[in-house]
Amino acid sequence: MSDGRPTSDRILRLITGYWATGIVGTASKYGLFTHIDDGARTVEGLAARAELSTRGTQALLDGLVSMDLLEIRGGEYHNTEEADTYLVDHRPTSLTSFAQFKMGHMGSLADLPEVVRAGGPLSTSVVEVVDNPHWEALVQALAATSVPAVEIAAEALGIADAGEMSVLDIGGGSGIYSGAWLELNPAARATQLDWAPINAIARRLLADRGVGDRVEYIDGDFHTTEFGEAAYDYVVYSNIARQEGPEDNMALFAKIRKALRPGGTLVVSDYVVDDDRGGGPRYALQFASEMLLKSRHGSTWRRADYHAWLIKSGFEEITFQPTPSPATLIFAK
Repeated sequence: MSDGRPTSDRILRLITGYWATGIVGTASKYGLFTHIDDGARTVEGLAARAELSTRGTQALLDGLVSMDLLEIRGGEYHNTEEADTYLVDHRPTSLTSFAQFKMGHMGSLADLPEVVRAGGPLSTSVVEVVDNPHWEALVQALAATSVPAVEIAAEALGIADAGEMSVLDIGGGSGIYSGAWLELNPAARATQLDWAPINAIARRLLADRGVGDRVEYIDGDFHTTEFGEAAYDYVVYSNIARQEGPEDNMALFAKIRKALRPGGTLVVSDYVVDDDRGGGPRYALQFASEMLLKSRHGSTWRRADYHAWLIKSGFEEITFQPTPSPATLIFAK
């Protein structure tokens, strides 16, 4: 406060928020957080390790310090706990690929005024099409964002000790759920339903994880493909509900209910907002604009929405569980 008035600092940082996208994405591209973790902790040392100019390296470091991603101790730069967990390459939770991927989306925000006026995306910005070339980068970049939810769901459901079990992963993308769960449980099998170009990516990734021989793939559109009856112990619906409108979500939940065996569980993972859309979570509230830009009918839906859809679809027991990521887990039986 100055003379009883708020300062403009926070508003200016919000207006120039794309700077943060650029700084974190660029630092990720050149592996600065990884180099720091490996012991290069001075400006000169980091510039040499990353093959960057000293001036450019200093500018990146200043920006990262301002965002509380780095701290200076004894004249050297150190990753904060957040950066150590999420921005060091090759860790399961690393978001460096996602940070670089989002740099390419900054230009699309220029369409937001027109998209808000129209109530939906411009034809050039819709991503939910089979042959979009961005799937190769996107599905792998998104995988790390799901790791906390994948691990928490596995623990909550006792996947490691479940014995023989079958999983249907709808729109499974990289196969992150199938991969992690099948590693935990050698008796488990999975089926992934997704578009053929995305299943091709999952086949490669799950083969690399050593579980590909226990995964089947259905190439198709989950809106029109039947899931079967009483065929699966678990069905995963991760990062999909936010791309769909209420009618499609309810229709899919009804199909899932039929596909589950008695006692089976639906696992939904997505960005869920509070019922009054006023309490947060902040990331989920902001993500509604991303869905407006990129999907025809999607949004970030309320807890009340999910509860109503699931009850109408025949589920009776519904629980919500937060995770360390922006995602909320929903378990329905």
